[in-house]
Amino acid sequence: MNRLFGTDGIRAVAGKYPLDYSTVYQIGKNLTDLLKQENLSPYILIGRDTRSSGEWIQKALFQGIRDSRGKAVCAGVIPTSAIAVLSKIRSFSSGIVISASHNPYEYNGIKIFSSEGIKIKDSFERKLESLITKPGGKIIPDSSVPLPSKELKTEYMKFLKSKFPYKSLSQGIKVAVDCANGASSNIAPDLFSNLGFNTLPINHRPDGKNINSNCGSLFPNTLATKVLEAKADLGVAFDGDSDRAIFVDEKGKVLNGDHTLFILSNHMKEKGLLKSNKIIGTVMSNLGLEKTLKEIGLQLIRTDVGDRYVYEEMLKQNSNLGGEQSGHTIILNDCPTGDGILTSLKVIQAMILKDRPLSDLHSGLYEYPQIQKNVKISRKEDFGNCPEIMKAIQKAEHELMEKGRVNVRYSGTEPVARLMIEGENKEQIEKLGQMIAESISKELA
Repeated sequence: MNRLFGTDGIRAVAGKYPLDYSTVYQIGKNLTDLLKQENLSPYILIGRDTRSSGEWIQKALFQGIRDSRGKAVCAGVIPTSAIAVLSKIRSFSSGIVISASHNPYEYNGIKIFSSEGIKIKDSFERKLESLITKPGGKIIPDSSVPLPSKELKTEYMKFLKSKFPYKSLSQGIKVAVDCANGASSNIAPDLFSNLGFNTLPINHRPDGKNINSNCGSLFPNTLATKVLEAKADLGVAFDGDSDRAIFVDEKGKVLNGDHTLFILSNHMKEKGLLKSNKIIGTVMSNLGLEKTLKEIGLQLIRTDVGDRYVYEEMLKQNSNLGGEQSGHTIILNDCPTGDGILTSLKVIQAMILKDRPLSDLHSGLYEYPQIQKNVKISRKEDFGNCPEIMKAIQKAEHELMEKGRVNVRYSGTEPVARLMIEGENKEQIEKLGQMIAESISKELA
């Protein structure tokens, strides 16, 4: 059976299987049926990002839920984390986010959350997949349009404000905010302004097609330029559904999720807010982060890439801080999933309480030179069955010894193999990275 759910829900080009109208209808209908089987009231919250396809996907879900005698509530355009938070606060039995996160607007996706505000378990996904993949008849689209509840956005804003009790100290802090023309566009600028910051929003006018287009967390250089021109204290860039946050310090340096983990680890340790000495990262986290955390008495535990794996390991290790280099950061005391806006408030809080610029807060982090490459592929084969690829990886690992790392994996959302290589010598890892990339192209392109 073909898997519909990847590392972050279902994702595809909108309008094509499995994101055609009839299949999306089935998702809504069968999710409702499964909730009933689990003895849960089929009361489902639905939100989306700003992609034009989100409207009809939302309509298809509503139609399927209604036809299976469930009830759906529309949150409208809202961040992914808002659905997670509101699902728990409002006692929804499930939450659905319509978003393809950082992907171009042609794509869209469906992420499903439980009543606890966490992504549904693999076992539940398998049950849902088995129902969705059964042939269904063509569905005639409903003409009704779900109307969003304004109360839900207000409640999410209230939640965020409650996590930042320093409004009296925020005056004069200048923040440049890149909304990626996505789900944060109608929330982040207002929130920052209401909290007293001098807010400079950019890329906050979505038109259905400009989401993530040369903006947001994947393209932070535009934000870096804005920070320098405006002499801002910092900049923060979100992705399309606002669960990622990438920062820019006052000197224009772009910071990734490793920097965020280091800053928050330091801050939370000093304030006695860490539940354990274990910080959860992924295989992509820089070796420098691991060694720097060790110097301050903390241990980096790595998982596979994917915020669900970070979350699961956090529970195992009794950790309340984890994240990915891409900008997902989970602060478990406050939210069960990554929330870019919440993360930005926590970083600013560290700046305020330490009374230091952002550049100072990350200055203690040593970074090993690291190269990442995406190699287009036509099929996904077990790397162990690809002799040319394994030979190249083993050669690189032998040359690097314990002074570097190699990681090769398949993307869960795109037809590419992702290569990461790091070490002390940049020229060396560039040469070895090229060798591995060529071997992947030779066997799998």
